[in-house]
Amino acid sequence: MRELIFRRQPRFRPGRSDEQQTSVPDDLWRKCPGCGDLIYTRELERSLHVCPKCGHHFRLSSGERIELLADPGTFEPWDANLRTADPLGFTVGEERYAHRARSTAERAGIDEALITGRIEIDGRPLAVAVTDFAFMGASMGSVYGEKLARACRRAVEGEMPLLTVNSSGGARMQEGLFSLMQMAKTTAAFDLLRAARLPHISLLVDPCYGGVTASYATTADVIIAEPGARIGFAGPRVIEQVTRQKLPEGFQSAEFLLEHGMIDRVVPRAELRPVLGRLMAIFAPGREQAEAPEGEAVTVGSGTADERR
Repeated sequence: MRELIFRRQPRFRPGRSDEQQTSVPDDLWRKCPGCGDLIYTRELERSLHVCPKCGHHFRLSSGERIELLADPGTFEPWDANLRTADPLGFTVGEERYAHRARSTAERAGIDEALITGRIEIDGRPLAVAVTDFAFMGASMGSVYGEKLARACRRAVEGEMPLLTVNSSGGARMQEGLFSLMQMAKTTAAFDLLRAARLPHISLLVDPCYGGVTASYATTADVIIAEPGARIGFAGPRVIEQVTRQKLPEGFQSAEFLLEHGMIDRVVPRAELRPVLGRLMAIFAPGREQAEAPEGEAVTVGSGTADERR
């Protein structure tokens, strides 16, 4: 008996080629890792890349993050000419680290895992350092550390607070000891801010692990995180293997760390800019009076940073 095969014929639309009528953009829908729901890309953009069903916060690029937080047109990049070097001549198989760094830069559209510069929030200037997970998992190498140290110095020179947006897989293994030294280098650089009585505000986003978490990202004056962000040093699976104990539910999530006192607040993405604006109003140097979040008058701009806080 002859097998019958039924095929749906594409709907013909006058004035369009066959290719235009049958092709569907690859990025029209996104699947939510949290609930598995399909989300229309335009709807996801309108919701600031937050799932409207379960609230899962999708990752943002460094450019999208700056656009979300900064006043329009105020971003001024710093040290954009710094490029990743290959101090150890590291090679994996036949691929050299230098070649991988260049190909990653072309694919991601950025030259390093950390973007630094000056922005304004509600008209108040501040220095900013934003990681981009698309560049080698936002791993911390020597250029990353150098750009962050320079950002600290420029913040002191301009008498500005420093906001860091931190997402990382840890130290960059291809640079060996040069990468590990960035933990000490960046932590020491932030001492310049403390000496100048300027605040460091740290925003932890998913995922933030390794040397970044173990150094400057968790020594800030104010530490906030996005909902559901995974934050820690080693991954849960590694910890379970070493300790041979079952970890509690939600371990290393932003909410778990808030409950145990490691961070100050979990802030949904839509509220980040208003919250940072209120913090700037309190900490911004040179202002005599500012409104606290509860509406109480707070004297700022005089005395030490500890007294202002």
